[in-house]
Amino acid sequence: MSHAASARSHPFHIIDPSPWPVLGSLGVLVMAWGGVDYMHGETPFILLCGLGLVLLTMVLWWRDVIRESRIDRAHTPPVVTGLQMGMALFIGSEVMFFVAFFWAYFHNALHFSPVIGGVWPPAGIETAHAFGLPLANTLILVTSGLTLMWGKGGIALRQRWRLVAGLAASIALGLVFLGFQAWEYGLLTYSFREGIFPSTFYMATGFHGFHVFIGVCMLSVMLVRALLGHFDGPKHLGFQFAEWYWHFVDVVWIFLFVFLYWWVGL
Repeated sequence: MSHAASARSHPFHIIDPSPWPVLGSLGVLVMAWGGVDYMHGETPFILLCGLGLVLLTMVLWWRDVIRESRIDRAHTPPVVTGLQMGMALFIGSEVMFFVAFFWAYFHNALHFSPVIGGVWPPAGIETAHAFGLPLANTLILVTSGLTLMWGKGGIALRQRWRLVAGLAASIALGLVFLGFQAWEYGLLTYSFREGIFPSTFYMATGFHGFHVFIGVCMLSVMLVRALLGHFDGPKHLGFQFAEWYWHFVDVVWIFLFVFLYWWVGL
């Protein structure tokens, strides 16, 4: 919890010591460790432990931020501006992950090496058909963004049912997307160990899938808050951040579809 608003002589929020940054970092470390082990044939136990710790940290951290806003009234206009800048920088940092993945992909796609047969994708790789499951997933994810925007209109019109319906539809579509992505992985004839194309493909699409999962978690929290009436008033910063994040994963997927599915199959 934070200091009482009455004790402040300035509009900024002085945050009390919090364990969540350290626990969250530890969770990411354990998850990365478990992920590497899983890629080398070990059980996913460590990976799932790390993921569980990350999710627990997210829930408890969001709980504290919600309390700071609704109980402590600590989200003054300067604080809101700072939070918006922080979220924008966070999404920008996530963009750079995908810049690195696309860089690796195009470096190999545009500079053929005799090691991979002088062609892209490498000889022997049968790529996924772009206008099958990938196109369906594209339509699903774009539709989820539209349903979220439609639901957002419920805030301005004070129609809680519309906000709840839009969030629920977007969550359901996000889960369908993840299910179709897993289905597609099961149909592919190559694993990530089989060369530069499979490794960049699985890393980029898998990392995006993880972002979709995190986005679904964020939208789920917003759905619970909408049901509790948290967005009936003028403040809806949490929803705004969830919306930014969801549109971010939408845009990234469009780039993935164009270059990792459609362009490579030409």
